[in-house]
Amino acid sequence: MPSIRATDSSVIDDVLVIGFSKSSGGSKKSPQFNLHSGDLKVDVSSLLEALDDLGASGAADEVIKLPGRASKLIVLTGLGQAPSNNRFAHETLRRAAGAAARNLAGHSSATFAIPHANLEEFAAISEGALLGAYAFDEFRGTSKSDRKSPLGKISIYSKSAKKSEYTKSLRRSEIIAKYTFIVRDLINTPPSHLTPDSFTQRFKKLASGSGVKVEILNDTQLRKLGYGGIIGVGQGSANPPRLLHLSYTPKKKNVKRYALVGKGITFDTGGLALKPAQGMEAMKSDMSGAAAVSAAALAIAELGLPIAIDAWAPLAENMVSDTATRPSDIITIYGGKTVEVLNPDAEGRLVLADAMMKAAEVGKKAGGLDGLVDVATLTGAQVVALGTRTSAVMTNNQEFSDTFLEIAQSTGEQFWPMPLPEELRASLDSPVADIANIGDRMGGMLVAGLFLKEFVTPELPWLHLDIAGPAYNDAKPHGYTPVGGTGVALRTLVALAESMASR
Repeated sequence: MPSIRATDSSVIDDVLVIGFSKSSGGSKKSPQFNLHSGDLKVDVSSLLEALDDLGASGAADEVIKLPGRASKLIVLTGLGQAPSNNRFAHETLRRAAGAAARNLAGHSSATFAIPHANLEEFAAISEGALLGAYAFDEFRGTSKSDRKSPLGKISIYSKSAKKSEYTKSLRRSEIIAKYTFIVRDLINTPPSHLTPDSFTQRFKKLASGSGVKVEILNDTQLRKLGYGGIIGVGQGSANPPRLLHLSYTPKKKNVKRYALVGKGITFDTGGLALKPAQGMEAMKSDMSGAAAVSAAALAIAELGLPIAIDAWAPLAENMVSDTATRPSDIITIYGGKTVEVLNPDAEGRLVLADAMMKAAEVGKKAGGLDGLVDVATLTGAQVVALGTRTSAVMTNNQEFSDTFLEIAQSTGEQFWPMPLPEELRASLDSPVADIANIGDRMGGMLVAGLFLKEFVTPELPWLHLDIAGPAYNDAKPHGYTPVGGTGVALRTLVALAESMASR
């Protein structure tokens, strides 16, 4: 991961990054540009001429490199249409910084002189620059030497560089990037190297010395204690299931306590409801929720937030074999509710149900939970409804959902509220068990949310985040988002903890 600092001194890096936008008075035939270098004065006349000659647009994600004078290379990163007051949204700044950093692979250092009027905008730039400087080359062999290393050192030019709150903000950005990279790495790791057991061992090592307690239940313990969802999903695999529990309790007394539960299917074939071959390779990302909540717990601990967090990662491989769960099998979820498994490919909700029940039980013994959030790449219907960049939020508590969505707005992660229509609940009725694991196909994302709602008491504020589309980017990179694992939800989970700890 690159290092980062703030500076108000002369630029010494060979690369200088500034923003540029298309002004409202421009046109396709004669575009007019604005250059935005924040607190740094830059001679813009020659740059503006070059932009016209190159046919630049100033659109978001556009990055143009030009030879400089004081710096060897000037990098212009697109900010889109210039607002009337030249104040860009923090997410626009975050993405512009990320796009520039992505395009600077192979360079050792760069100074980012991008406009910011306050701490929030400064933080967005530092986050974006760090998040854009990512690469996953762990499994490259002969081609690894041909790859350019990510940008190594980042300087953010700011007249406020010496202020303590800005220095503290940089430290937070480093922690956010560090754990986002961990989530991305896990998602990108092939299932041959990431099993339920190796997932738990990675986090056991990561948690060492952090003050976070680690508990791991193996398949024998899970079966004995009645975790029918996790066992039922994982029993067809040669790699047995696990349940990972990370617990962080600050020294401060009488703090709020939240539980985070993440779906951890380390590979999903669909089981006996076998998925089509096309696109199945992306099912290594079906543990994105588990990675996000586990890494978020460690980030919260490293930030030293005065809030108690229990993160739960139910982990299994959903495989095809003679021991796999069959359509029409009945399993018993932790706590006693029975489920008729009509579709073994609707498996995420089964492992989540186990973990959510356990999370509530442990939270109650600790004095009660103030909220529970589950995070899952749960349904293809989420992608159909909201696409690949916007996640869904479902809830039993409107105030909790409104608070979360407001916080997500500040982090730049896109979430959209979705309903839980009661009329769809009847489709989950089973003639032979307490509930079936699938219902109406139309509104499948909502039906999955209604299933999970059955495993949360009405008085416990609960959010269900379906991140199926945004968790894995199989298209082109954009902004600070690479191809592959994105790390979505981690930033908002940490920000949620910060917000709740201060209330």
